[in-house]
Amino acid sequence: MQGKGNLGERVEKMKLTNTPYDDVFRTLVNDCSGLIIPVINEVFHEHYTGEEEIVFSPNEHFENRQDGEEDEVITDSCFQIIGMYIKKYHLECQSGPDSSMLLRFWEYDTQIALDQGELHENILRVTLPHSAVLFLRSNRNTPDKLKTEVATPGGTVTYDIPVMKVKQYTLEEIFEKELLLLIPFYIFTHEQRFDEYENDAGKLEELKAEYEEIKNRLEELQEKQKISEYTKCTVMDMSNKVLEHIAAKHESIRKGVKSVMGGKVLEYEAKTIRNEGRREGRSEGRLEMLFDLVDKGLLSIAEAAVMTNLTEELFKKKMMVYRK
Repeated sequence: MQGKGNLGERVEKMKLTNTPYDDVFRTLVNDCSGLIIPVINEVFHEHYTGEEEIVFSPNEHFENRQDGEEDEVITDSCFQIIGMYIKKYHLECQSGPDSSMLLRFWEYDTQIALDQGELHENILRVTLPHSAVLFLRSNRNTPDKLKTEVATPGGTVTYDIPVMKVKQYTLEEIFEKELLLLIPFYIFTHEQRFDEYENDAGKLEELKAEYEEIKNRLEELQEKQKISEYTKCTVMDMSNKVLEHIAAKHESIRKGVKSVMGGKVLEYEAKTIRNEGRREGRSEGRLEMLFDLVDKGLLSIAEAAVMTNLTEELFKKKMMVYRK
């Protein structure tokens, strides 16, 4: 068993760790939120249709230290899916197996639960999110789930954190199950053969052909209006960003795959316009939806206020105006 000091040091160390792959994951989840639903269905065996509302919580959380200062912790993604029921989810992306993930999940999940907890008389109610991790690298020893055991004065509670592994999915399965969020990370399935591709032009052509298929199938989905032009471009652009880092020392692979997927395919001016339109067009409708959920007792005012980045007082005032 490791002592407190060791655990504390590992927590401090992991707070400083961030990779370009985390940034790609956050971009995909936040800018193309529709890609989340198939992943949730796959990992948690849910049956969401894609018509549900996805409401993001702030990724930045602040925890108090004993000296009175606050530490900022940043999750990869935290959101609620509002369908027949409301469920809270927390997803993390990790380059490879790392035992510190359990510490990271415990720290983040308890803070997420506390942020949206309810204090009623002498009872504090907190709800941990449904959490899962996506491993970009894995091997035969990588577990299918992580486990947390909490010993409380009222008894011991044990729960699992499912593990999703990029290497477990073929290209056919990715498209069949609509797991398009995995496409930018698909290059990890080829990582161990990079030297082979770099030194064998024939093998490199096979890799390029696979990415030609990815590009064609994305374009086909866009033409059938299964995904938007924006989503297609974002997936392709994020694929290039991952490629730049994972194949930094393999020029032939970088140039070869990019020649198929294209250069910088995403216009960020279009992204800005899109986001502005989304804010203007949906802000009022989203507020009205949250007002109704509060009225029905499905959300607390505290939870709804967090979702809208409003204070509870301001949310109450807007709700009063809405009811008049």
